[in-house]
Amino acid sequence: MANNEKILQLLKTKGQQTSQQLADLLQLTMMGARKHLLNLAEQGLVVAGTDHPEAATGSSRGRPQQYWRLTKAGHQYFPDRHADVSLQLIDGVRQLFGATGLEQLIVQREQQQQLHYLQKLSNFGDLAAKVQQLAEIRRQEGYLAEAYLLENSLLDGSWVLVEHHCPICAAATLCQNFCRSELTLFRACVEGLATVERTEHLLSDGSRCAYLFSPIQAD
Repeated sequence: MANNEKILQLLKTKGQQTSQQLADLLQLTMMGARKHLLNLAEQGLVVAGTDHPEAATGSSRGRPQQYWRLTKAGHQYFPDRHADVSLQLIDGVRQLFGATGLEQLIVQREQQQQLHYLQKLSNFGDLAAKVQQLAEIRRQEGYLAEAYLLENSLLDGSWVLVEHHCPICAAATLCQNFCRSELTLFRACVEGLATVERTEHLLSDGSRCAYLFSPIQAD
């Protein structure tokens, strides 16, 4: 994989990064990393700014650091599977059968996904195992997913599932019921073990989608 592609992958999976951070991750010189970033910027795939959360807190002193992030075109560099066909089909269903028909289609897809996911998760008993396997299923479907234990004393035992890419983003943009359906799907996968809430949303100006799995405490 070329360094330009590696930089795009890192910005997709890790979020905003400085030139130095990218240089360290790729074992490049600072000048080498900047050369690649400027090349990507000329293509309209990345842009630099100082609006990183850490910069906004005022915790850093001196000259504000530049943080590089993907542009809309940069996010679109990662393929949205069969996007054009999906949009045409969704629009066709809506025209032929109305909003009710489209909703029935989404519900049917949701039910099929639930059967598939529950079968895949049937051999995993506890919350940790289920969430990690769920992340693996999503990775196989192109979501660039990862799961990690939330190390916070107030939320002990909670897990976070992060999806850095949405392969059905075009369809979800046209009809956000697909996003509602996925939240319902995750809740069904850990029913009785945890509650699930979406904490970040790609379609709500987020850089990714993230879900918090909070274990249900026994009485």
